Amino acid sequence: MEKEINKQTNQGTIQWEVKETYSKLVDFRKKDNRQSFNNELLRLMPQVKNYVAKRLRTAILSGKLNKGMFSPNDFTDQLFIEVYDNWDSIRNESYLRPYLFKKVDELLDDSLTEEEFDHVFFENIDTFSQPEWDTMEEDFSTDGDGDLVMLEELDDKSLIKDNYTLNHVFVSDDEKELAEKLDRSLDKERVERHIQMVLGKMSLPMRSVFQLATDQGFTLNEIASIKDATLDEVDDLLTKARRLLKDSFVKRFLVDSN
Repeated sequence: MEKEINKQTNQGTIQWEVKETYSKLVDFRKKDNRQSFNNELLRLMPQVKNYVAKRLRTAILSGKLNKGMFSPNDFTDQLFIEVYDNWDSIRNESYLRPYLFKKVDELLDDSLTEEEFDHVFFENIDTFSQPEWDTMEEDFSTDGDGDLVMLEELDDKSLIKDNYTLNHVFVSDDEKELAEKLDRSLDKERVERHIQMVLGKMSLPMRSVFQLATDQGFTLNEIASIKDATLDEVDDLLTKARRLLKDSFVKRFLVDSN
């Protein structure tokens, strides 16, 4: 209950910030005041920057991107230009925040090679032994030389961290018992590492839909707009992502796989 109240409070704060920012942006754009426009838009950038950092981090940990090749600023800096130059595309205040994520998604997709869906992982999820699970997690958290990937360059201390919890995976009432069992045996860091590892095995569309819904609180309709997808497609991706995560927790931690 407390988590849901906090989530609603955070969403209310974001909506208020967007409304206030949009009004000022309209005025600055009419006056062709780019500097003031960018300064005001900056208020909304921490959320976008955090989303970019997570996508870059996953690409690095999955071995699809070298460390240091990009930073979140590479994409958010370009986003300022995109928003100013295409301001007429933002029809009203409710479209502003989805538009930011839609454009930054496009910028990311143009620069990053889409990761392939790891079919082998999910086809064999019932057969992995505990040592195999541990090895997968270790491989996901290390670079080619076996050193832990800390990725400090993507950890902006000014950003609010969206750490994953069991509540992001086990969302229905009939799943509470499973979540409680896992909560008794796993600490927060272990849960976070496992979720990050499994997300890295997903297709990019599935993972990003999960992140937009979980980290950013977008509705299915908003995500469909961001992704140029249908509502059914987005709903299907989010459902599959949560099911894969749930199954992985059950198979790894609640079933004797040894």
